[in-house]
Amino acid sequence: MDDLGQRLIWIVGSSRSGSTWLTKMLAAHDDVVAIDDPHIGHHLSVWRPISLAWGTARELPELKTLGAVKRHQDDYFFSDRYREAWAPALRELIVARFAAQVADAAGTGVRPRVVVKDPGASGVAELIGELFPESSLVFLLRDGRDVVDSWLDAYREGAWGVGEGTYPLAPEGRLAFLRWQASVWLYRTEAVERAYRAHDPARRRLVRYEELRGSPEAVLAGLFRDLEIPASAERAREIAAEHSFEEVPESDRGEGERIRRAEPGSWRRDLSPAERAAVDQIMGPKLRELGYEAGRRARYPRAA
Repeated sequence: MDDLGQRLIWIVGSSRSGSTWLTKMLAAHDDVVAIDDPHIGHHLSVWRPISLAWGTARELPELKTLGAVKRHQDDYFFSDRYREAWAPALRELIVARFAAQVADAAGTGVRPRVVVKDPGASGVAELIGELFPESSLVFLLRDGRDVVDSWLDAYREGAWGVGEGTYPLAPEGRLAFLRWQASVWLYRTEAVERAYRAHDPARRRLVRYEELRGSPEAVLAGLFRDLEIPASAERAREIAAEHSFEEVPESDRGEGERIRRAEPGSWRRDLSPAERAAVDQIMGPKLRELGYEAGRRARYPRAA
């Protein structure tokens, strides 16, 4: 447990951005153990207001978290006033919990790198960075329009998400749902941007999904190098090939499946003009700031 913080690699950013795929590729290395969706963020970053507001409010709501709203109130458990009491204890809890799982996976006394995939923690990425400044931070970024399009598919009748707490989306609920998901993407993206800027440059890496999809072996090799995980370029190519979208059985990919299309820009044919306008109202300025173009033939920028 003493050096677990130094061996942690947090993968944050929006959900439906290829984080499971990236985690599986990293975990294919013998010296890596993966912790897939511990949902720390969902417990620490409860949304305010609730998602119902995007279908019932008079005006477009501003998304925040409970912690952001309550942090200045002394009686709030995670208040700023008592941070020195709860922050070290929270770090110790996370380390102890992860250490137990790593010991099960790798054996006692073994010290692998530990990839923690938790897009839900993106809303509290700054807190994670403050608790674990010695860990590595991977910011996985994807065009938010493809993200909300992917979530629409997960909420269809019989889709993979319906068995995990979602529900079949009514046609009249699509616009409200899209506005809500666009707001979540924007909040998480901006929160991770702040955490990324504050983190040690030697321990952070920005990965764009579009670049990962286009050249997975090159991105993976770069990550192994930057994260100081010993692996040859040939091994990175082998892992990328073994975990490619094309290697997934056809029965396990496609509409309604967890692994859907892996196709940047598919939102163009799935979202109506009104839905595109609703999404652009919320995330458009940030998309353009990040270099995602709105034209028919998108050109996706490379990661810095």
